Amino acid sequence: MTNHKVTVGHAIAALLERCGVRVAFGVISIHNMPILDAIHARGRVRFVPARGEAGATNMADSCARSSGTLGVAITSTGTAAGNAAGAMVEALTAGTPLLHITGQIETPYLDRDLAYIHEAPDQLAMLRAVSKEAFRVRSAETAVATFRQAIQAALSAPSGPVSVEVPIDIQGALIELPDELDPLPVIAGVAEPRSIERLAAALRQARRPLLWLGGGARAAAPQVARLVAMGFGVVTSTQGRGIVPEDHPRSLGAYTQHKAVEELYASCDAMLAVGTRLRSNETLKYQLRLPDNLYRIDADPSADGRCYPSRQFICADAATALQALADQLESGMRIDPRFDADLAATRQRAAEQLRNGLGPYAALVDALQGAAGRNFNWVRDVTISNSTWGNRELRLFSPDAGVHALGGGIGQGLAMAIGASIGAAAYDTGRKTWCLAGDGGFILNIGELATAVQERANLAILLMNDKGYGVIKNIQDAVYGGRRCYVDLHTPDYAQVARSFGLRHHRVDRLDDIAAVLESCRDCAEPVLIEVDMLAIGPFRDAFAGPPVKAAQAAPVAAH
Repeated sequence: MTNHKVTVGHAIAALLERCGVRVAFGVISIHNMPILDAIHARGRVRFVPARGEAGATNMADSCARSSGTLGVAITSTGTAAGNAAGAMVEALTAGTPLLHITGQIETPYLDRDLAYIHEAPDQLAMLRAVSKEAFRVRSAETAVATFRQAIQAALSAPSGPVSVEVPIDIQGALIELPDELDPLPVIAGVAEPRSIERLAAALRQARRPLLWLGGGARAAAPQVARLVAMGFGVVTSTQGRGIVPEDHPRSLGAYTQHKAVEELYASCDAMLAVGTRLRSNETLKYQLRLPDNLYRIDADPSADGRCYPSRQFICADAATALQALADQLESGMRIDPRFDADLAATRQRAAEQLRNGLGPYAALVDALQGAAGRNFNWVRDVTISNSTWGNRELRLFSPDAGVHALGGGIGQGLAMAIGASIGAAAYDTGRKTWCLAGDGGFILNIGELATAVQERANLAILLMNDKGYGVIKNIQDAVYGGRRCYVDLHTPDYAQVARSFGLRHHRVDRLDDIAAVLESCRDCAEPVLIEVDMLAIGPFRDAFAGPPVKAAQAAPVAAH
């Protein structure tokens, strides 16, 4: 700062503070130093130095999902921005409100094909491909306005990650600090009253109505609770878990595609899908039979008719639309008196089927549920254990408690767990973070263990170690005649790895011991690694060989 002027980097830091940001993640570089220097000097936003841009962006993503806030990742330009691309795809898939701030080379050399160091050809096009929107700051005078627009875009439904690249000479340029630093209002789509009246009239005729809730309904828990109190049953996508506590008697949890649940769908005379894409791996590749009377509410107008036809589609924010709908339906529903019992019986049948397939690992699920309690973060990587039970059977009780690699990319769980843990501390949620990872994915970002230790993350990592890609082995057995290739992995001694990082480590080779180990880790405020030796314990009773599909596939679904 000089006289009454500040650097653009300082103005960006001040704007983040005004937007309620308490923590940001990234890797310091010569092309983002003015911003990070200002964050450090102002001392109001905690900056977490990750070991790589991919990890930093996963951390920011998970922090946002688990705390209901704007996530912030700060990277350098060129290769560094490219390193973040995979994590940006994950945030885009999940609809995470995330601000990705990346540097750029000096404006006199930009876009001139001069082979300037750290420049990526057409970086902005790359960012647009992995972001909801992408912006470039064109001048020092427009920097704050550009960032306010980017933050509004990230937070407005359908939310998503937004990238902003800032040339390094602009970051260090001096400007008058604008008087207006408040964030722009979040844009929320409001349903037409007549469309709500029409939907209410249709649902009022239903005696066995079911809600299917996705991630787009996570901010609508109070409105959903009103409908559930009227008698609506609930099933959720994995991204919508916890909107209704999963021990609620009218909740089917995330058992969307189990046979017992599909049979229940056939008895339902209306389904209202809210904020969900009805994704392939949760609908048996769109062949899951849903009720004919399918209604949808979504902030994305292009969702109308996608995957499944709908009787009526309302383009609106989930919370405002459900609030209006609940007002219309108050005291107007006539629910089948047998519906509650059928919901409970269906949930029990689905859970028993899953648990029977776990074999010895059912004891692990029970012990973990007991140790975690009700207020915790549950972060999962793509691993055979998550696909079999982590996505469904460990019950969640709040809409922002669950974080998983929604896009299906392995190796992101550790960084996501760190982000959730740091977010819990920054935003005072009081939650311990439990992470489920497999050894194949875990080693991709193992360097982020150093971040966890340095930042003293309140984190317990459940590392399911079978020394290979377990689900790929099962697919090879089921589809490729048992011909296994490229799936056996050299695995380090994790006790030594943990010791080298200064990390507590437990190795479990008998699940008789798991409850005591988990209880000992529950009150530990620093990171701990719990290695479960799956080769010693044995396999699941049922082999998981990829997302289930129906034997006979029907015609292609409608798509845009």
